[in-house]
Amino acid sequence: MLAPMDSFEDYVIDGVVGHGGSATVYRAHHASDPALPVALKVLDPAHHDPSHMARLLREFEFAKRTAGPHVVVMYECGPGWLSMQFVAGGTVLALNSRADKLTALAQIAGALDRIHSLGIVHCDVKPANILVCESFSDGGAVLTDFGIARALTDDGGRRPTHVEASLPYVAPEVLRGHAPTAASDEYSLACTAVELLTGAPPFTALTSMALVDAHLNSPLPKYSRRFDWVPRAFDSILAKAMAKTPELRYQSCAEFVSLIARVLR
Repeated sequence: MLAPMDSFEDYVIDGVVGHGGSATVYRAHHASDPALPVALKVLDPAHHDPSHMARLLREFEFAKRTAGPHVVVMYECGPGWLSMQFVAGGTVLALNSRADKLTALAQIAGALDRIHSLGIVHCDVKPANILVCESFSDGGAVLTDFGIARALTDDGGRRPTHVEASLPYVAPEVLRGHAPTAASDEYSLACTAVELLTGAPPFTALTSMALVDAHLNSPLPKYSRRFDWVPRAFDSILAKAMAKTPELRYQSCAEFVSLIARVLR
């Protein structure tokens, strides 16, 4: 673990931001530019294996390839580390007003549609991977963590052997072993929207097996029956975005978000 004022490559550590299963993220600054904070992600020594190194490189390369509004900016990458934009406002769950939440969802939907147009699927859309700038009105929301993203042309259509994404947000077809598509990201965005607007994702079973079964077989909750401020139209829009069959979902993430924004504003 690096400590404040330690040097790493060309960076100086300011402090720890967070620690995941295989890496630590630090707030740092380049030695030549103390005024510009960066997020420095460093693999733990125990995870300097080919799999984790490849995942970190994939995170860097896919984010670089899809650079644009509301996608995290990547700076540099080396063996077992990368530096990227430091986003200071926490996750999207920190937003308070419904208007700001809908704005954030629209920004991320637009980013996802652009990513999809470039032949990339994010594969891990969830609140923890959507950060917000400290001044939300200036910077808005930022999509992060392309660690399990994949190109639509990857692997010649080979089915994934296991699910890497977070179960509360995974589309049914991915759980069935099919390769993720843009429609899978839309499903995950819909789960994220529900959590952001109501406080919990659509399915909250206590075990992994029960959660998988819910995504595959359970109908969606009727939120208009749970919350006075939710119109019935919201339930219908959500049902299409989270259809068990991906071909039945909206043609774009932006279309889905624009419809829920229209009925909730």
